[in-house]
Amino acid sequence: MNLLFSNDRQGQYPESWYAATTAFLPPFAPLQGAVTADVCIVGGGYTGLSAALELARAGRRVVLLEAHRVGFGASGRNGGQLGSGQRVDQQGLERLVGRADAAKYWALGEAAKALVKRLISDHDIECHLKPGVAWTGSSAAEVAELHGYVDFLRERYGYDHVEALDEAACRALCPSPDYKGGMIDRDAAHLHPLRLAVGLARAAAAAGAVIHEGSCVHHVAPGLVQTADGRVKADHVILAGNGYLGTLDRKVLARVIPINNFVIATEPLGAGAAQVLTEDVAVADSRFVVNYFRLSHDRRLLFGGGESYGYRFPKDIAAKVRRPMAEIFPHLKDVRIDYAWGGTLAITMKRLPFLARVAPGVLSASGYSGHGVGTATHAGWLMARAIMGEQEGFETMSALPAPAFPGGGMMRTPLLTLAMSWYALRDRLGI
Repeated sequence: MNLLFSNDRQGQYPESWYAATTAFLPPFAPLQGAVTADVCIVGGGYTGLSAALELARAGRRVVLLEAHRVGFGASGRNGGQLGSGQRVDQQGLERLVGRADAAKYWALGEAAKALVKRLISDHDIECHLKPGVAWTGSSAAEVAELHGYVDFLRERYGYDHVEALDEAACRALCPSPDYKGGMIDRDAAHLHPLRLAVGLARAAAAAGAVIHEGSCVHHVAPGLVQTADGRVKADHVILAGNGYLGTLDRKVLARVIPINNFVIATEPLGAGAAQVLTEDVAVADSRFVVNYFRLSHDRRLLFGGGESYGYRFPKDIAAKVRRPMAEIFPHLKDVRIDYAWGGTLAITMKRLPFLARVAPGVLSASGYSGHGVGTATHAGWLMARAIMGEQEGFETMSALPAPAFPGGGMMRTPLLTLAMSWYALRDRLGI
């Protein structure tokens, strides 16, 4: 099954609140015939666009191929949270790779966050960037863990942008009866993800990158990328398809698996928005199947949640997401839902990104595991810098543990379904 065409209309953005509030660029023409480039990039999301922008600014001839429209995939559909560090917290990273290397990954995560903020500023991307992301706990144990993490970041990493929230402070920020406390990161941020993607595409094109939309890649080899109607000969190739990469590379296929997630936008809440959030921050909770939400600039609740283990989107996305939303905000159980959409992201076994040289002259980055606003953008920049001879950042990220999923291509999805179903059941039972 080709996820590029399984759940969406070809060449069209999903009917999301993001799409409804974005001024799109005129379509870029599909690739026709044979062209040459210094670098060919497969995928027009954050990774590919960031790489294209950096390379074009350095004078490289860049051709970017996107099967649909720029920002079509997870880059234009996600929860819009720009987090600190890596997807795995620093305590987990220290256990996994040791304290010294964990410190390197913290620094790279902070560089990713700073890169996104700088690109938004440098290229005047109006994507409603706002500071603040809170993490909440639904049990005393979860709250204690979050408070301990605040102390850990402050003492070990000197990161003083975080503060603990007791139950009263948490309720004052987010009046949900489900949450018992948490933490807030004032240097993390949230934004309009599709506007960010479109802004990066505009900047890359202005810098000289050649973008072709409606150009689905069906074959990649060192020095050659082919679509149905054309081919690109290039010294370097960047694979930036993430959850939509499919079978273009078997090494990536074994280590990165696509999963679906879903988001809804309620009707504008007006003054009732204060019953959801009293500050303009984003929230993610401590469930294994994470609920994440924030208010839009027109005072809607944008709420993400609801797991899906098949590759097809459910017929009623709104009903699927309404269920966890009503658990967090019972007073909204009957609120009108104006938009509901799904998207495909990609995860790895360790929930850490997979960056690799998959063949001579072919670099790949994917598997951002829900931390892609910063990590994906940074991964594209790192691959661009590696092509230009600055290897350190890319090599450090490519050293992250990246085991293959058990069972290879045939069994990885059924096994993941079993595992995710178990953790979802634990969430529901409060175990």
